[in-house]
Amino acid sequence: MKLVGITTIVLVTAVVLFLVYLAYLGHMSRSETITGLIDGKLAACPDKPNCVCSEYPNDTDHAIEPIAMHDPTNTVVLQSLKDIIEAQGGTVSITRENYIAATFSSAIFGFVDDLEIRTDAKAGVVHLRSASRVGNSDFGVNSSRVDIIEKMYLEKQ
Repeated sequence: MKLVGITTIVLVTAVVLFLVYLAYLGHMSRSETITGLIDGKLAACPDKPNCVCSEYPNDTDHAIEPIAMHDPTNTVVLQSLKDIIEAQGGTVSITRENYIAATFSSAIFGFVDDLEIRTDAKAGVVHLRSASRVGNSDFGVNSSRVDIIEKMYLEKQ
């Protein structure tokens, strides 16, 4: 066999194995569940760059600003946010008095990201957490997602 033929076989094998690995990670992300509230707050981000959360401002690697509530009633705020999530392609799985849990799936490999929202009427803010279930990097997808949600929410007010 020529060296070019062997190199091509090795390269193709490496690409196929990498694609199988990504498909496996996508499958694993679909089998996990949303963290949920812990002691009435959104969960802290893990030590990975694929998560943002407004609940912990001292976590400078993951901190984002909460959104100011323009309506004192949780029902109106949550319905507005639920509509925005669904318009962005998210699937809302839990809606409670002051909490929404939703998932977003990538078109390729079906990677699942969790989005959680908690209203704090007393502080007048909406806390957000968006995180990938698997992997390390998300190429800024979660941060971008909450920026878009905030922009759309503020435009509705």
